[in-house]
Amino acid sequence: MEAIRKFDKKLVHISTDEVFGSLENKSADENFRFNPSSPYSASKASAELLINSFNVTYGCDCLITRCTNNYGPRQFPEKLIPKTILYCNYNKKIPIYGTGKNVRDWIHVNDHCEAIFEVLKNGKKGSSYNISSDNEIDNKTIIKKILSIMKKPEDMIEYVKDRPGHDFRYSMDSSKIKNELGWSPKIGFDEGLEETVNWYLNNKEWWQKISQESLVPEWQK
Repeated sequence: MEAIRKFDKKLVHISTDEVFGSLENKSADENFRFNPSSPYSASKASAELLINSFNVTYGCDCLITRCTNNYGPRQFPEKLIPKTILYCNYNKKIPIYGTGKNVRDWIHVNDHCEAIFEVLKNGKKGSSYNISSDNEIDNKTIIKKILSIMKKPEDMIEYVKDRPGHDFRYSMDSSKIKNELGWSPKIGFDEGLEETVNWYLNNKEWWQKISQESLVPEWQK
């Protein structure tokens, strides 16, 4: 932030929907109260506060984006969707934390990148923008969709102990970026998910280079 101030540069900070914490039935807009519940989300919220202080105090040209869960090609295998694809490929049991009913809003990485670029070009100085796709799905449903695409049985699912601080639902209202900047997601989830599965199956040389340790569940390490 000192470098941004000193050299009069522009910053787009990539934050997360997790800064708003778990929501039962609401969707957070840009003015919603922060309520982070994990060290990761707390660090993101803290970064936002620091950036905003430089905006106010020094007039820095900084913008903040908050996005929902990404998916698509080249995502590291520890994440839910690629990990499920790889487990299916190896015919391994697919772990689901808790009941599998935790809800996330999923957005294709290409749509997210386009949104960031739009904010970079046309975002209002000192503003924040939520980026979501209105596509809330629970983890169990996503895994079942992948099993169906890969023609695998649902008995591959294995329920495991829930992880600490596992928020139940994230949800954001992205009306601002749609109304102010004219951005909206273009890739439907079912279409994007099938393309993603096919990408991993057709690019095994990419993920086979990654250590097999990334495919070992945390509770087995």
